[in-house]
Amino acid sequence: MRKIIVSIFLVLTFLCACNLSSIKDYNEAISEKKQDDAMTYVNRGNDYNKLGQYQSAIDAFSEAIRLQPDLTTAYYNRGIAYSNHGQPQLAIEDYNKAIRLQPELVLAYYNRGITYSNLGQKQRAIEDFNEAIRLQPDLATAYYNRGITYSNLGQKQRAIEDYSETIRLKPNDATAYYSRGIAYDNLGQSHHAIKDYNKVIHLKPNDAEAYTSRAGAYFMQGNKKLFCRDVQKACTLGDCRLFEMAKGKKYCR
Repeated sequence: MRKIIVSIFLVLTFLCACNLSSIKDYNEAISEKKQDDAMTYVNRGNDYNKLGQYQSAIDAFSEAIRLQPDLTTAYYNRGIAYSNHGQPQLAIEDYNKAIRLQPELVLAYYNRGITYSNLGQKQRAIEDFNEAIRLQPDLATAYYNRGITYSNLGQKQRAIEDYSETIRLKPNDATAYYSRGIAYDNLGQSHHAIKDYNKVIHLKPNDAEAYTSRAGAYFMQGNKKLFCRDVQKACTLGDCRLFEMAKGKKYCR
C-alpha cells in the first residue's frame, strides 16, 4: 500500500473508448488516406496504452509526432507508454518536451515526478510534485506521492503533513490513512498510528495488512490481547506470518 501511485493517463485533446474494435476503426481510417490526421494516431496510441500494448502505443504516438511535431498530447502520452514499457529516461525526455510546449501541463510534472522517484532521484521528484501542486492545489495524488517521497527520505513529519492533506482532499482514501499510520509508527507515535489503522479497517474491513500493522502498534504498547486478536484476524484474511511467529514464541495461542 505504500508504493508510488501509477501514472495518471490523460488524453489532453479528447478521450475515446478503448476496445479492439476501435483500434480496427483507426486502422481503417488510416488506410483510407487519413495519414495526415495526427490525432488519429494519438487515439490509436491511447487505445494501445490502455490495452497494455506499449510498443504499439509508442509507434502510434511517434507517427503522430512525425505528422505534427508540436503535438503536446502525443509527447505526454508517449511518455506514459515509455514509462510503462520500462524506459524511464525516454519517458522523462517526452515529459520534458510536453512541458516545453505547454509549461502549465500539471500531469506532465506529476508523472515526471513519479518517474524520478522510481529512479531514486527523490529531490527532483519533490520539485515536480511541488510544481504540480502549485498548478493544481487540489491534486490529492501529488500530495500523497510527495509524502511517500519524503518518507523514503526519512522526513516522516513532512510525509505526515502531505498524507493529512491527501486525506483532507479525499476523506475516504484508505491508502493515505495507512501510509500516515506507518509514518506515525516510525516516529514512535503508536496511538496516532492505531487511529489511522482503525480508519483503514473501517474503510477496508478485509485488509490483512492493516490488521498486521495495527497488531505491531499494539505490541509496541504492550497490549498482548489486542496484538493477538489482530494477528489472528490477519491470518484469517490470508496473512499468517506474524501469527505463526507469535505462536512460536508462545505469545499467542
